[in-house]
Parts: sequence; structure tokens; C-alpha cells
Amino acid sequence: MRVVTQFRSFGWPSRMLMINQFGINLGFYMLMPYLAGYLAGPLGLAAWAVGLVLGVRNFSQQGMFIVGGTLADRLGYKPLIVAGCLLRTVGFGLLIFAETLPAVLVASAATGFAGALFNPAVRAYLAADAGPRRVEAFAVFNIFYQAGILAGPIVGLALMVLDFRTTAAAAAIVFAILTIAQLFALPQHGADTPTEKTSVLADWRVVVANRPFLLFAAAMIGSYVLSFQVYLALPLQAGILAPEDESLVVAGVFVVSGVVAVFGQLHITRWFSARWSPGHSLVVGVLILSAAFVPLIVIPHGERLGSGAAVAALLVTGAVLAVGSAAVFPFEMDTVVSLSSDRLVGTHYGFYNTIVGMGILVGNLATGSLMQAARGVGLDELIWVALAVIGLASAAALFRLDRTGRLGPAPPVVDSASGG
Repeated sequence: MRVVTQFRSFGWPSRMLMINQFGINLGFYMLMPYLAGYLAGPLGLAAWAVGLVLGVRNFSQQGMFIVGGTLADRLGYKPLIVAGCLLRTVGFGLLIFAETLPAVLVASAATGFAGALFNPAVRAYLAADAGPRRVEAFAVFNIFYQAGILAGPIVGLALMVLDFRTTAAAAAIVFAILTIAQLFALPQHGADTPTEKTSVLADWRVVVANRPFLLFAAAMIGSYVLSFQVYLALPLQAGILAPEDESLVVAGVFVVSGVVAVFGQLHITRWFSARWSPGHSLVVGVLILSAAFVPLIVIPHGERLGSGAAVAALLVTGAVLAVGSAAVFPFEMDTVVSLSSDRLVGTHYGFYNTIVGMGILVGNLATGSLMQAARGVGLDELIWVALAVIGLASAAALFRLDRTGRLGPAPPVVDSASGG
């Protein structure tokens, strides 16, 4: 199998990181999709409290990526990966016993901050270990990433037949195993640190002064808003189209997305690499994300061509979003490293994730509000048009950056006085 051959072609650290990412997503997604129902059901928390818990979890991860990335560069990648897995073990373990809002908030904050610790470190370590094969490595990495997302909810659904606490215990065990595996099997790989020790603020100033990197992160916000709709707008649409079979339709969207990513990633990456530069590949990939919403623009509800056609349009949108995401991800991760000039890579990943994370937050608030307003005035297709336009704007921004040469490392400064 081509995936196995490609996987085995990388060194032990890269393979370990790929397996680790599968385990991370397996453990996370076997629990988190069912957390809101548990909080509102057995624990009896009010809707505002459930929203608070989920918001704290998201902010403690997205808002703290800067901290995790900075620590990875200063302490090394392995310690942050191990610490993140350990902290998530503790967080999920707390959810087994937490019965009050303060206890649940602490547990949720721990699971979120854990992601902020290991995510930038994993990506920086993989980029360093893969070297010139970064794009290939991130393509295989994304297969394991998506496979974990595909398997996690299925395993969690089976465990939820027992109860939520059993599921939380199983997720904690997964992360405990990952902690031990990373501690003993993953080689130490420190960041390339400067000979002169700098302060954290000095490191942050380096990133903030990297204008092409900041422009790239801002341009990519649109692509993240679009790809995140698998978790927001598409499930909401499933509830509108098939209220009695909502879970089945949502599961179908995730299965289609996962299958496309797992089995199509290497083919998509090779096809793009053979035709375009990384910058141009990003532009085309984001255009695919934008085009994913065309089926829902054409069939925004069941009244136009029937509920069956509307559900089919929803599944096609999920599949095309998966194609676009698979096209974008390897080149996106490679571009972050290129724009960092291989310096403070973890810090750059941390800043990048925080910037796009804040963009997702704003984008989701706008998407939810516009979706409700569009339905209220009988223009269901308006939200899908708006998302497609966001994708076009993001692609246009990336095209401009690529055309002006700002999606690659800055050329070295040559001293003309030195001659020769």
C-alpha cells in the first residue's frame, strides 16, 4: 500500500509523531463530541454554562498556542509533547469525577492548554526531522490526523453505550499510553537556538516583525473559517434537512470527509506538487474550499429539488471541503517553516495557530448569526454564498502574496562592497 511505503520512508521520529497524532485525535474525538450532551444531560448544567465550558476549552488552547510554541523553542520539542499528553491525561481523568461547574471548567481548561503545549511542538519537530521532505511528511501526517478524527467518534459512540465516565476513562488511558510512549520512544530534538540567549519578548518581536508571515496568517483565516464549517454550518444544515436523522447525516458528513482525506491525501499532494509551486497550490486549494459550497447554493433546502437532493448536496460539500483541506494542509505547514527561515519555528507555529484561531472564533459567530438571519428572511442560500465569497477573498490574498514573492523565505542580504 502506497501510504505504508511512504510512512516507512521517514525516520523513526517522524513515524512516531504521525502515530502519536492518530492517538491524540482518537482520544480527543472519542470524548469531545459527547461532552456537551453530558454536561446538559446527566450533570444538568444550563445552556450558558455548557457554552462557557466549551468556550474555556477552546480559548485555553487557541489563546495559549503562543505560549506553547515559545516554550517548545526554548525547552525543546519532546518535553512539550510529553507535558501536553500528560496534562490531557489529567484533564480527561478529572472529567470522570467532576460534577460541579468549577471542576468541569478546570478539567476543560487543562485539556485545552494541553493542546496548546503539544500542537506547535509536534509540527515543529516533524518539520525539523523531515527536512526537505516537509510537504510529503505533512501529507502523511494529515492521513493519520484525519484517521484519528474518523475513528474517535465511532469508538466513543460504542463506549457511550455504557456511560460518559467510561468514555472519559478510556480517553485518559489513551493519553496516558501516549505520554509513556513519547517519553521513552521519542528522541530528544531541541529547537535550533541562537548562541545568545534571548528573552521571550525578543522572540515574539522577531515574529511580529515578520510581515510576510503575518500577512500569510491573515490570508489563511478565510480557509480555516471554511474548513471549520464541517463542525458548525454543515451539522446545523443536517438538522434542518433531516431533523429525525440528524446524527446519521452528520456522521455521513464526517465519514465522507475522513475517507477522502485518508485515501486521497497522497494522491492530491502529489498531483499538486507535480503541477504548481507551494504558493500556487495554496491558491488553488483555497479556491476548491470556496467551490465546495456551490452545491448548497444550488440546493439550499429540500423544497427546491427534494430532501434527498439537499442531503446529497450537503455530503458533496463535505467531500469537496475535505479535498480542499487535503490540498492546502501540507503546503500551508511548509510555508510557515519557510517564512520563519527555520528560526523560532515553534514560536511561529504558535502565533500562526493563535491568529487563525481568533479568526475562526469571529468567523463562527458571524456564520451562526448570518445563518439564522438568512433562514429568517427565506434566503437560505445567502450563508453559502457568503462563505464562498470568503474563500475567494482568501484565495485572492494568497495569490497576491505569492505573486509578489512573499510566500517564501526572504533572500539573503548581499554586501555589494565585499566584491567577488
